[in-house]
Amino acid sequence: MTIAESHDEIVANYTGGMAPDLADRQFGGSDRLRPDGRPLPELRAELRKIPDLANALTVLWAIALPALIVLGVGALVERGQWWMLLPGVLAMGVAQNAMFILHHEGAHRLLFSNRRINDLVGITIVGWLAFGTGTHHYRRGHANHHRDEFGPKEPDFILYSFYPIAKASMRRKTRRDATGVSAYRILKPRFTGLVKPQFLSLSLRFFFGQAVVFGLFGLAGYAWAYPVLWALPYATVYQVLNRLRAIAEHGGMTRSPDRRMTTHHVEQTRLARLLMVPYGVGYHVAHHVDSGIPFRNLARFHQILEADGYLPDDLRWPSYRALWSALAAGPSN
Repeated sequence: MTIAESHDEIVANYTGGMAPDLADRQFGGSDRLRPDGRPLPELRAELRKIPDLANALTVLWAIALPALIVLGVGALVERGQWWMLLPGVLAMGVAQNAMFILHHEGAHRLLFSNRRINDLVGITIVGWLAFGTGTHHYRRGHANHHRDEFGPKEPDFILYSFYPIAKASMRRKTRRDATGVSAYRILKPRFTGLVKPQFLSLSLRFFFGQAVVFGLFGLAGYAWAYPVLWALPYATVYQVLNRLRAIAEHGGMTRSPDRRMTTHHVEQTRLARLLMVPYGVGYHVAHHVDSGIPFRNLARFHQILEADGYLPDDLRWPSYRALWSALAAGPSN
C-alpha cells in the first residue's frame, strides 16, 4: 500500500477476491424489505425492540462464567489435577470471546434500552475488564466499519484484505495468534502509552482494569491463576477465535453499498455459536444490513432476508470450515 494510491485503487487492488458477482442480481425489495435489504418501518420497529431483562441475565452469565472457570479449575489444580489447566485455558478463551461480543453489542447501544445503563454495563464494565479501556474508542472506530465497510476510515482494512491467501500464509497468521505475537502487538501501545502523555490515561485505565481482575482472582484465593487462566487465554485462544471469526465475516470481500458484497454469510451451527459466534453475531449479513437490530432478533431477520430473496442460497457458505478453506486457497507464491 503506497501513499500515492487513491483509496479506490487500494480497494481494487487489495480486496474483492471472495466477493460474489451481483451485477445482474439486484434485489428489488419486497413487502417487508427495502431494495437495500433493510426492513420497512413496521417490521423495523418490531425487530429493534431490546429485551432488557433477558439481556441482563445474559450479561450476568457472561461475567459469572469466567469466575466459575477459575473456581472450578483452581480447586481441581489444588487437588493435584494440573492437567485441568489446558481445558481451563481453552474454556476461558471462549468466555473472553463471548464477553467481547457483548461489548460489541453494547458498542452498538443494543444491550439495554437505557443508554446510560447500556454504556455502563456494555462498555465501561464488560469492555473494560476484558482487556479494554472502558472508553468509547472501540465504539467510534466500529461505527466507521459499519458506515462504509472497506472505506477510507475502515479500522480493520488490512485484516480483511488480500484473501484468498496461501495456506502457508494462513498458518503463519494463526501461529502468530496462537503464540501470543498478535496479542503483544495489540497490547504494546498500552505499555508505550505509559510514557506518552497523549495515551497515558488510556494505558492507566487499561492497567487499572487488569489490576481489578487480578484482585478478584486474589479474593477467590487463586491469584496464581491470573497469568494462566486470564492473560494466557487472551494472548492465545481468544486471538485465534477473533481472527477466524473476523475473516469469516469480511475476509476477501470489498467496498460496496450492497452488504452481500461486503459480508459473508455462513450456515450457523450450535457448536459454532457456542465456541466462536455467540449472541447472534454469526448472522453477520443481517447485522450489517441493519446494525440497529439487537442480537436476539438477528436470526429472525436473517430468515426474512432469505425468505424474501435478498439472500439466495448460493451466497451461503455451508460451514465455517468450508469458508476458511476457501480463504486459504490462494496462490502459493
